[in-house]
Amino acid sequence: MEISKKQAKEIVQILKNTYPDAKCSLNFNTPFEAVVAVILSAQCTDERVNQTTPALFKRCKSINDFATINIEELENLIHPCGFYKNKASNIKACAEQVLHRFNGIVPSTMEELVSLPGVGRKTANVVLLEVFGIANGIAVDTHAKRISNKLGLSSNSDPIKIEQDLLKIFSKDDLKFINHLLVWHGRNCCSAIKPKCNNCTINKFCKTYLSESL
Repeated sequence: MEISKKQAKEIVQILKNTYPDAKCSLNFNTPFEAVVAVILSAQCTDERVNQTTPALFKRCKSINDFATINIEELENLIHPCGFYKNKASNIKACAEQVLHRFNGIVPSTMEELVSLPGVGRKTANVVLLEVFGIANGIAVDTHAKRISNKLGLSSNSDPIKIEQDLLKIFSKDDLKFINHLLVWHGRNCCSAIKPKCNNCTINKFCKTYLSESL
């Protein structure tokens, strides 16, 4: 079963009705804090990131603070988020480049954002949407990947290819909702382990559910 554009529109509406409060779960106050929070969220829960960032943002109140902080101190501050050495290195280098290449202003284009250390398409898409209100792409995380595959929206495993598949089927008006809705659906219903398929509001579109029901 292939999902049509009409069905994709219906899926969005059903999920919006199911999760009317769906939004980005990461806490931040400035554009660069948003970049940092999304970098920290890689292979880490948003809940853990939100528990970690208050002390980090209290210590680093500006991009210059992130650029000049001792790397070991930064590693200690973000240690709970995992992969702390790599993330600390990227955050510090990212801050340095924002200062030197962009005059201390977080850039607002995909091309410029992904040129920064630690910033891939997923991070850039989140920053563009949450900071600048720009929805030209879809952030494909583990929830978006899993649900897209289950629904038959994409047969790819690579997040970039999945994003391109999703962009072909969802309308531009819905792009700002897609990631939030898929994340909330993944957390609340379509989990990787023991998904609540019988309670799923979009199970009639799910090729996995339909195949298992036969």
